[in-house]
Amino acid sequence: MHVNRLRVATQNVWRFHGDWPERGDVLRHGFEALSPDLVALQEAIVTDDHDQPRELLGPQYEYAHQQVREDDGSCVSVASRWPIRAVREIGGRHGARALAVPFNAGTLAVEIEAPEPLGRVLFVNHIPSWQQDFELEREQQTVAATRLIDEMLDNRPAHVVLAGDLDAEPDAASIRFLKGLQSLDGTSVRYRDAWHSTHPDDPGHTFSPENPMVLTGEDGAYALETGRRIDHVFVRCSDHGPTLDIRRCDRLFDEPVDGIWASDHFGVTADLFTHLPDGRPVP
Repeated sequence: MHVNRLRVATQNVWRFHGDWPERGDVLRHGFEALSPDLVALQEAIVTDDHDQPRELLGPQYEYAHQQVREDDGSCVSVASRWPIRAVREIGGRHGARALAVPFNAGTLAVEIEAPEPLGRVLFVNHIPSWQQDFELEREQQTVAATRLIDEMLDNRPAHVVLAGDLDAEPDAASIRFLKGLQSLDGTSVRYRDAWHSTHPDDPGHTFSPENPMVLTGEDGAYALETGRRIDHVFVRCSDHGPTLDIRRCDRLFDEPVDGIWASDHFGVTADLFTHLPDGRPVP
């Protein structure tokens, strides 16, 4: 099999909130139509009785889930169309403020054996602290995630895609760090923002008052929400730029289906290629 396109998706499932049977149908049919190769799910429920990722995506994927979960089973999960060869995770609840809230911030990273010419791929599902004034914690958690990636790379070639509900807007320090616009904790990295690469003048809000579930969910806590882009897809760069060509990036589930909104977040999907539009391999 020869595969030079990688379609990724990230979506905050929002647990079983709202009318889950109807929301689940929208998500399931949407993912079936999209047919992604790699999926990052946040706030997915995995217990002895429920496997929300498998319920949504089906048996054609391999799965990895955080082993440390919240009491209701909420965790981040990864689904892959191709074999998962290694799994690593780190928790994000470090420091007094992060420890004081029962939210399972963390990073789940998997090594995938994709067909050539894609080859080795690291797919990273990252969800840091959500509180708007917790940017310090998000900085620390994001630096930790990139160090985990470096450990897994082990100086061997691989494409790296980092996706998730990063709970931070494009100009936040944790996102600027990922984009290579500033250093943190004595280190720096460089990742390409898939949305900005394809929609440089579109804010692309993924947590938006356009979605009534934002305004009415969580007991109205977000009644004054004005809209933010906090769900992201990033491609790691080599010395000369991203190792995959970002040709398309779209929001997911950003319209209701028969009046049903899939989640309180819009998701993000991106099509990534190993070759440039003129056929040359990406350096």
